[in-house]
Amino acid sequence: MGDAAGWRPDVLGPGFEQLELPLEADDEGEVVATLVRHTSSDAGEAAASARRRWRWPWEREAEPERRPAASGCDVLFVHGWSDYFFNRELARFWTDAGARFYALDLRKYGRSLREWQTPGYMTDLAVYDEDIEAALGAIAREGGPEASARPLVLVGHSTGGLTLSLWAARNRGRAAALVLNSPWLEFQLSGIGRQAIQPVIGFRARLDPMGPMPNVDLGFYTRSVAKELDGEWEYDHAWRPDRGFRTHPAWLTAILAGHATVAAGIDVGAPVLTLVSGRSVLQATWDDAMLTSDIVLVVDEIARQSLKLGPNVTVARIDGALHDVFLSREPARAAAYAAVTRWLEGYGVRV
Repeated sequence: MGDAAGWRPDVLGPGFEQLELPLEADDEGEVVATLVRHTSSDAGEAAASARRRWRWPWEREAEPERRPAASGCDVLFVHGWSDYFFNRELARFWTDAGARFYALDLRKYGRSLREWQTPGYMTDLAVYDEDIEAALGAIAREGGPEASARPLVLVGHSTGGLTLSLWAARNRGRAAALVLNSPWLEFQLSGIGRQAIQPVIGFRARLDPMGPMPNVDLGFYTRSVAKELDGEWEYDHAWRPDRGFRTHPAWLTAILAGHATVAAGIDVGAPVLTLVSGRSVLQATWDDAMLTSDIVLVVDEIARQSLKLGPNVTVARIDGALHDVFLSREPARAAAYAAVTRWLEGYGVRV
């Protein structure tokens, strides 16, 4: 659908704008997605100016003739569960790498969440095809006649990584590359656990699709990320709740179906880089090791399932990283950004 409302200033401040994307209504009423772009004005120009006299910690000294690693690309980022886009540094990385950076707040998340909606609720991951297509349409209109020649790089975190992988497999040839940040490709209890609970959850979904499920989030991940606790990041806690959104049987059934599809093997039609932490720490009591580990998913399972996304998959394990690798402390972030740069240069995704 169209973008009649036009771009307007975003909550992230100078250098960021947002565009509301109307979608087809569902049983809860009006539905929208929201596209965020990193512009070249204000903060973007300041970052470019700073780049000429100071280099990011993760960057190698470039040869004078070397083009940026993502020169001429369009990047579309999709967030994970109970989340939204707020990482200015990630946007600057891709802009400095030569790309046009966009982030998509999916329906019922973040900027797109309306008061009458069930946060994050859906019953089929394919419903997000409409959100993604609306975003790609807006990006193409921005790019003008040459937009179709620009390589598309999909960047997804956690559930967003699962969503984008499934979309790419259904739309082979449209993405030039996928960069997956701890993608939720398998249930935490492994494939055997998923197969055991899937019929039970499916039965509950048929009886009471929106019934409440137990909240297993103890708030440790928020503690590792939020600046006012032990983390480094400021964000809207209404859009990224401290113990996550409430989950429902129909929602989990859709997630498990996505996991099963990946487990059977798919081909996303493009090279894949999967970034994961060096280790997982999943336990019911706090430990300072949680500040340098994935405390949401099992990284060995992610690495293993990533190999089922196609024939060209690279897995980079980042020591000291959190579940969201790009929210880790600076040494791990530096290693992650360096890994992305090396991989992009190796594959030559640029125009």
